[in-house]
Amino acid sequence: MLDQVTKDRISQEVAGNDVVLFMKGSAIFPQCGFSATAVQILSHLDVKFKGIDVLSDPAVREGIKEYSQWPTIPQLYVKGEFVGGCDIMREMFETGELQEVFEQKQVTRASA
Repeated sequence: MLDQVTKDRISQEVAGNDVVLFMKGSAIFPQCGFSATAVQILSHLDVKFKGIDVLSDPAVREGIKEYSQWPTIPQLYVKGEFVGGCDIMREMFETGELQEVFEQKQVTRASA
């Protein structure tokens, strides 16, 4: 069950960052293939994002699943809105839809 403290922490991260990736490991050292794929997609699109390592905090690891009503990690949020997990990110990337989301929401480029 998602406690209020964890819910508030997740909400602050989602609201306080344009792009947040809840993942296993870090952007530098992803700890699973799905998280690595998500990082590769965001890096390829030159998107500035905050990676949150769910392995370092069991409350966030379980809490994010309830928060989003999504059972798997990684999870991508853009401007406060849940986008999806690795498979959805990959699909959206391949069709160009993910790039459109970042453009429409005026997401800051990493190189900017």
